Amino acid sequence: QVQLVEFGGESVQAGGSLSLSCAASGQTYRINYMGWFRQAPGQEREGVAAVYRGSESTAVADSVKGRFTISQDNAKNTLYLQMNSLNPEDTAVYYCAASEDYGGGLRLLRSAYYNYWGQGTQVTVSS
Repeated sequence: QVQLVEFGGESVQAGGSLSLSCAASGQTYRINYMGWFRQAPGQEREGVAAVYRGSESTAVADSVKGRFTISQDNAKNTLYLQMNSLNPEDTAVYYCAASEDYGGGLRLLRSAYYNYWGQGTQVTVSS
């Protein structure tokens, strides 16, 4: 089993920046890739960004490309999401997730391929 805990969600003004982190523990050797998802009220969960554990290869949703950056520190088993130029449409609960899947491509941004989830952290962007 893998446990995930997110940190960093808070309320910010539009145009601001925020950094989220996710600490992984337990059987982290099972993880092949990790990602960030978000879910706004009344909407489906959306893949935001993901990264392979063994490389710097990433996948980033078009909606955040150029504004959000995913990174990791494998030595610390920590995943990060740097969010810049935030706007009210970025308001959501942000979830960290980890996958044992060995596929690639579009799977990285699809929640169905993830095995483990954090509890979520709220990000609110006000105009």
